[in-house]
Parts: sequence; C-alpha cells; structure tokens
Amino acid sequence: MSRRAVIAGVALSDVGRVGHATPYALAAQAARRALADAGLRPSDVDGLGSTSLGTLPPVDMAEYLGLRPRWIDSTSVGGASWEVMAAHAADAIAAGHADVVLLTYGSTARSDLRRGLRTASLDWGSRGPQQWEAPYGHTLISKYAMAARRHMHEFGTTIEQLAEIAVSARANAATNPEASFRDPITVDDVLSGPVIADPFTKLQCCIRSDGGAAAVIVTEDRAADLPKAPVHILGTGEYVSHMATSQWPDFTTGPAAVSGPLAFERAGVRPQDIDVCELYDAFTYMLLITLEDLGFCPKGEAGAFVEKGRLRNGGELPTNTDGGGLSACHPGQRGLFLIVEAVRQLRGECGERQVPDAELACVSGTGGWFCSSGTLILGRT
Repeated sequence: MSRRAVIAGVALSDVGRVGHATPYALAAQAARRALADAGLRPSDVDGLGSTSLGTLPPVDMAEYLGLRPRWIDSTSVGGASWEVMAAHAADAIAAGHADVVLLTYGSTARSDLRRGLRTASLDWGSRGPQQWEAPYGHTLISKYAMAARRHMHEFGTTIEQLAEIAVSARANAATNPEASFRDPITVDDVLSGPVIADPFTKLQCCIRSDGGAAAVIVTEDRAADLPKAPVHILGTGEYVSHMATSQWPDFTTGPAAVSGPLAFERAGVRPQDIDVCELYDAFTYMLLITLEDLGFCPKGEAGAFVEKGRLRNGGELPTNTDGGGLSACHPGQRGLFLIVEAVRQLRGECGERQVPDAELACVSGTGGWFCSSGTLILGRT
C-alpha cells in the first residue's frame, strides 16, 4: 500500500506574550484552528504526534484533546522533532497506518521565565555523555559560539556577515503582524549589543516566546474533499550526528548535510529549484551553516551568500519569511512553526510578506547543538 501524504491544515495559537495560558491550552488552541483550517473535526483524527509535554508524551496530549489515536509519535530530538515527525506521519499514511495525523505543540517559555520558574531554563543534566561537559559549564549557547568561531577561523566568515542574518530576519518580520519584534535594525545595532557568548551578541540569539503550532497531514485522496488546496510532502530526510560536542566531527558541518540531500533526492528537485526556505535559526550561525549543508551555497561561502539581502523577502532566496526565531517567535521548539509558515507561503496566504508564485519550499529543523536534523521538501503539486 502506498498513498501520498499532504498537509491539509496549519495554524498557530496566540503567540508572543500569552501569560494567561498553559502549554496544553496553546497546543489545543493551535490544534482546533488547524483542524478548522483543514475542514476536519477532532473525531477525524486517528494519528497524533506531540512531544515535550507531560509525563508520557503524547499520551498526555491525546487525553487533553480527547483523542484516542491508533498511530502515535513522540520523537524528541529538539527543534528538529517536528520535521522528523512529519516524515514519520507521511510514512504512516503511505503504509495505511493512519489517515489523518495531527501534529501539535505548545509552550509558555517566555511566561515561565518571567515568573522565575526553575524549569524555565534549559538544563540538560549531567548524565550520559553530558557528564564529560557539564562540569566545565559548557552551555548550549557556548557550544554554538565555539562552532561559529571555528567557521570564522577556517573560512574567514565575519561577524558582520553573521549580524546580517539577524538584520534580514528583522526585515522579514516587519510585514508579519504576529512577529514579536518588527522595528528595523542594522548591522551596527546587532554588533553594539551586549555579548552573550562570543561572538554572539543579544540580537544574534533567538527570542523567547509563548505560543503553539499545529499541522494536519492527510491522504492525498482525502484532501480532494477539503476546503483548501493541499501542500504535498515531496521528500524527507532525517539524521542524528552526536550528543557530546567532543564527538562532533566537524564544527563547520551540521546534520542537515545528510538530511538535506536525502530530502532533495527523494523529492526529485534541486536546491536551485526552491522558492522559499524556512530554516531553524536559534542562533545566526545555525542558519549560516544550514544554508551550506543544504547545498544553497558551497561550504565556507555562506558568509558572502547572506550579504546583499539574499535572505530577505524579495531577495534571491527568501528565508524565514515570518521573521524566524530571531524576530518572530521561538517558543522552545520552533520546528512546527517552520512548517506552518512554509504551507502558508505555498498557499499564497501571507499577505505583505508573500513570496510571489512560490511553488517549492525547503523546511529544515535543527535540534540540540547541531545534534539532529529533519528536512522536508514541500510543494503545491
């Protein structure tokens, strides 16, 4: 049995500052909106993907939503979880294990921090591979910063080029009414901010938001009866690289170097065919090497590639058209938000920030400190 999977509905919950809600409530709000967008009801759902919430994800979320799915997934590989789960959902639909799969997520990362909750800050613990790094205070951001310095050392990437990624994200956010920060910034603004972990200043790090997102994946034949044009999942790829930073073979190459080519090959398209990109950008360097890993420019040349506004809406490769995690929203795990924005772009629903005639989108999520990657190629047909 082999059936093609399509995305029939997507939605966000209220995003930004949503201090009155719980993560479950935001996930549920996004799920209701996505099902409505798809013209479906909760009773139609027979597959559920969710992670990070509860004692037994996704059992907790299924109970909260009143669902009894016959197919489940709770893959937890950080920010890439949602791209990986979308790939798994497509496989399940192809095999006939499910007909309507709901992916949903919610987080109150910003509000938790404001309340001073101990769980608001990421703590990876000191078990397993982490025991060799935790005693030295090797934080998540310091791992990215160290890797960025290696790219700068090997390829001459400049701090100004990294800053341009943040500037481009803010330029894209300017036309997104849901973005947390919309005022324009300059390279000088980025470089003059407080240093968080050398070479990253504050504006080179993702913001903290509240929010939820959801997507509904169905069989292609079912989509014919639904209200909106489906977005096809053309190709997928997933890969894990390392957990301990000492086991990362090359700080200038991320896991998208494997997941990306797999997705492109399975979709039968090339990087030069892509109209719009939605890439994980917890830090500016993450996006920089993901561009290289996916094949949008040669290794070591992403610094020059991002110059001259190439990533901005209206540029050669519109990337993170909503403003990304650097300016729009970043509620803990952003991977599902990437899928929502890509689908909206391919449907032509993005208003001022719409990429004209967008037919193909590349969505790539990254987890941990370049530990995992999931890449999707989406298309209108």
